[in-house]
Amino acid sequence: MRRREFCKLIAAAAAANAARMKGQSGPAVPSGFNKLHQTFEEYCATPEKDRIFYSLVDGKIVETKLNDADWSPTEWGDPPELPGGSWDGVPMQAPIDGLSGRGPYQANWDSLQQYEAPEWYRDAKFGIWAHWSPQCVPEYGDWYGRALYEEGSADNKFQNSHYGHPSQFGYKDLTAQWTLLNWEPDAMIERYKKAGARLFISLANHHDGFDAWDSKHQPWNSMNHGPHRDVVGEWAAAARRQGLRFGVTVHQARNWWWFQTSHNADKSGPLAGVPYDGRMTRADGKNQWWDGLDPQMLYNVKHPKNALPDASYAQHFYDRTRDLIDQHDPDLLYFDNSRVPLGWAGINLAAYFYNHNLKTRGKIEAVLNGKQIPDNLAKTLVADYERGLTSQIMPYAWQSETCIGEWHYRRSLYDKPGEYGGYLPPRDAIHWMVDTVSKNGTFILNVPGKPDGTIDSKEIAVVDEIAAWLRINGEAIYETRPWAISGEGPNQVKSGSFQGNSISALGEKDIRFTRNKANNVVYAIFLGWPSGPAQIASLGLASKTNPGKIQNVTVLGTEAKIKWTQDADALKLEMPRQSWQANDYGAAVRIALS
Repeated sequence: MRRREFCKLIAAAAAANAARMKGQSGPAVPSGFNKLHQTFEEYCATPEKDRIFYSLVDGKIVETKLNDADWSPTEWGDPPELPGGSWDGVPMQAPIDGLSGRGPYQANWDSLQQYEAPEWYRDAKFGIWAHWSPQCVPEYGDWYGRALYEEGSADNKFQNSHYGHPSQFGYKDLTAQWTLLNWEPDAMIERYKKAGARLFISLANHHDGFDAWDSKHQPWNSMNHGPHRDVVGEWAAAARRQGLRFGVTVHQARNWWWFQTSHNADKSGPLAGVPYDGRMTRADGKNQWWDGLDPQMLYNVKHPKNALPDASYAQHFYDRTRDLIDQHDPDLLYFDNSRVPLGWAGINLAAYFYNHNLKTRGKIEAVLNGKQIPDNLAKTLVADYERGLTSQIMPYAWQSETCIGEWHYRRSLYDKPGEYGGYLPPRDAIHWMVDTVSKNGTFILNVPGKPDGTIDSKEIAVVDEIAAWLRINGEAIYETRPWAISGEGPNQVKSGSFQGNSISALGEKDIRFTRNKANNVVYAIFLGWPSGPAQIASLGLASKTNPGKIQNVTVLGTEAKIKWTQDADALKLEMPRQSWQANDYGAAVRIALS
């Protein structure tokens, strides 16, 4: 939202908010809470001694101010539920009307229940994600932006030895070194398309506060600094030129808590007590490369540990994300949050995204991702399981995501010995995808990029092996739906987020099922090439799955005739000699039913 528009809405917003608050049941709230008195830029420029925060204390929302004597940095944030309803410490009732856009979707969960996941997404099954931000510059893995300010941590020691003390050279300075000098988005999209991806996803911003597009509301962005390129825009154009659907991921909501370490200081050593560069303001930038910028808008202001996100912060998050939607019209919008973030900001963005997509497409083709979705809200968006799996077929489309390494590039994984170094081996990536698809899911694989805009040779080796397998077996993955059961076999995966490593237990005796949309072909995918005669109990004539009579059995990738019989207890078959090395990872058997 532009400053002019913001100012026009202030008076009406204040009156409307006062009326709402007055009408709410429960304890009274301070008159300034959840009101938009100023923009986030103005909030950041407010002198620290004058800045007011709000916290929940003994069940009541109270005004508070920063007290350095008892301050400590937060991490992920665990805000409480507020009187009157909230999420992430932000009320669900917005202080401004009209944020959901025009259309049938309103900013409440009941309205979002009309959503249905689009056919293109349910058909795509496999996407590749570029999780890039300036945090990849040191090639030291994920959360570097936060950890470089944690005294004594490996990241902090690396920062001191390679760049200097974070009181002078901090994350703001790394943003200028995210050059992408060798980045060729068309060539990379071509590689990912050949790997079998039907969807490409770009990180739009991380918890670090830096926007990877020509952001109208955050001057710390990739057009102004670092590569001086609209990273999201170039990815979007390249993906669409080659027929891939395009998505963006937004992680910025956690910046309120995540970057508080930048306001700390060493507790020992020669620079003990010297504040890190999170203390810096616009005035400190005079005659510096970042002259005219306010570091507070990157790091967020220093606040009490239990401070609730300010209304200006929620509005800024809304404005930036809406700008991202308006500029780049993504097919998929991913929030790295439980449900949708920041109370009224997130729920209005959900409605706005759906309404915007309906307007631009003529029908709903949007995919909105959130995490930890309760069963009663499962229909409202597509649930995402970070590095996770499920133990059963899910009733609605869902998404599993993982990374071949860490989310941001870590050089040490490449340096490990072996063809794939320390990366997720292609066998596990393929098994992860097959297991996900068998349970009504879509699989997203992050391939972290280096700061020059390339990926390394071992990452390429993983991607190319996935490509080889899908060229043979893609028929059993794309445009399929779950069968009567997801699979059979002696080994199980663990259900839930961050349980993906359990995929490594699966082997050739484990089978996953998919079917075509006409429901006359079932695919049985062995998670390894069977070393001898094989059988599939779920396809026996007397099986509880009631498969009916089998007409024909073939193995994808070979024209060799298969010896098979369908008995009461199982479909029994003798696999041909393996034709392709890629099928070491799994063999897809095509079973035509009567």
